Amino acid sequence: MTGMQLAAGGGALIMLGVVLLVWRLSPAEPALGEALERLSPRRQRGSVDVSDGSSVRDRAGLWAMKRLPDGIWGKVPTRELALLRVSHSRFYGEKLLYALMGMLVPPLFTLFFNAMNLGIPLFIPVLGSVVGAGAGFFLPDYNVRDEAKAARIEFSRALGAYIDFVALERNAGAGPRQAMEVAAQIGDSWVFGRLAEELARTRWSGVTPWAALHSLAEELALPELDDLADIMRLSGEEGAQVYTNLRARSASMRTSMLNAEKGKAAEMSERLYVPMSMLGVVFLALLIAPSLLRVMGG
Repeated sequence: MTGMQLAAGGGALIMLGVVLLVWRLSPAEPALGEALERLSPRRQRGSVDVSDGSSVRDRAGLWAMKRLPDGIWGKVPTRELALLRVSHSRFYGEKLLYALMGMLVPPLFTLFFNAMNLGIPLFIPVLGSVVGAGAGFFLPDYNVRDEAKAARIEFSRALGAYIDFVALERNAGAGPRQAMEVAAQIGDSWVFGRLAEELARTRWSGVTPWAALHSLAEELALPELDDLADIMRLSGEEGAQVYTNLRARSASMRTSMLNAEKGKAAEMSERLYVPMSMLGVVFLALLIAPSLLRVMGG
C-alpha cells in the first residue's frame, strides 16, 4: 500500500469521525408517529421474544433506536417480526451488525492480499465496503420474510388440526370459549401455545375470543385464522351450530395445502427435466463419438 493510499484512507477515517461526532451531538427529533407506534400495546405484544436484552444484537438495536432517525430503516416488516416474536431492537441490531461485517470484510481481504505483495487499488476495498455494508444491512429483511413465510405455512397446518379439535369440542356440547380454550391446550407446538396465550388474555381484557383472534389474524396477516374467528363469532353471538362449517373449513385448508405441495412437486420435476435431458444428450454423444472418430480417421 503506497503512501498516497494511506493518506487517503486516514483522511477518510478522520472525516468519518467528524461526521459521526457532529451527528451524535446534534439534537434528536424523533418521529412522533413512530414513537407512539413503538409504545402501543399491540406492537409490544407482537414483538415479545425470549431475549433478555443482554446480547450484542439487542444492545446495538436499543442504541440505534435511541440515536438514529427512524427513516433510515426503510419499510420494517412489522407483521413478520410479530409472527416470529422478534423484537424490533434485535432486528435493528442485526441490521447494524451485518452492515458492519459487510463493511469490514473487503478491507481485511485487501490487507491480506497486500501482505502477499498483490497490489490492490484503493477503490476496490472502498467499493467493496459500500456494497458489503448495503447487502448486510438488507440481509435481515430477507431472512425475516423467508422465516415468516415458513412460519405461516406451519401455522396453517397446525390451525387445520386446531379447527378440527374445536369442532369436536363443540359437537361434545362445550361452549364457544371453552371449546377454543380446551382445543388450544391439546397441541404442544408454538402455534397452539400462541393461540392459548391469546385466548387466556381475553379473560382479563374483556374482549371476546373471536374478536381477539380476528385482531391477531389482522396483525399477523393470517386469513385462515380470520375465517375461524368469523365462524366462532356466529356460534358465540348468534348461537349457530358451526360443527359442519368448522369441519368443512379444515377440509378446505387441507385440500389447499395438498394442492400447494403438488404444485411444488410439479415445479421441482420441471426443474429436473433440463438436467436429465442434458445428461441424455451427453450419453448419446459418448456413444456416437467413437464411430465419428473412426469415420473421420478413415
